[in-house]
Amino acid sequence: VQLVESGGGLVQAGGSLRLSCVASGRAFSAYTMGWFRQAPGKEREFVAHINGNGGMTYHVDSVKGRFTISRDNAKNTVYLRMNMLKPEDTAVYYCAAFRGGNIYDIHSYDTWGQGTQVTVSS
Repeated sequence: VQLVESGGGLVQAGGSLRLSCVASGRAFSAYTMGWFRQAPGKEREFVAHINGNGGMTYHVDSVKGRFTISRDNAKNTVYLRMNMLKPEDTAVYYCAAFRGGNIYDIHSYDTWGQGTQVTVSS
């Protein structure tokens, strides 16, 4: 599978964005997917995770209540809806395909997109 993210941009604090990650290849619904982010000078960190049929999701505490991961398997797409954005959400956001293991660990994911920049101004 190959992944392409889009939807990033510059937004004021309190604003919203929806990121998309389109997957090519077959059997997309078989993949558990994750979103990560990497701020300048920091390590890539886990944001959210969704299973193949979309029935199970998990969000890191820092984004709970503000971000929502979802997917549309008919469109081979996973989304990250981001509301009430804060300057500390500024980062490059990546989607990735989970291969198993610890969902927080980047090494548990074996396919990554190129990333999309999100910048939140104060």
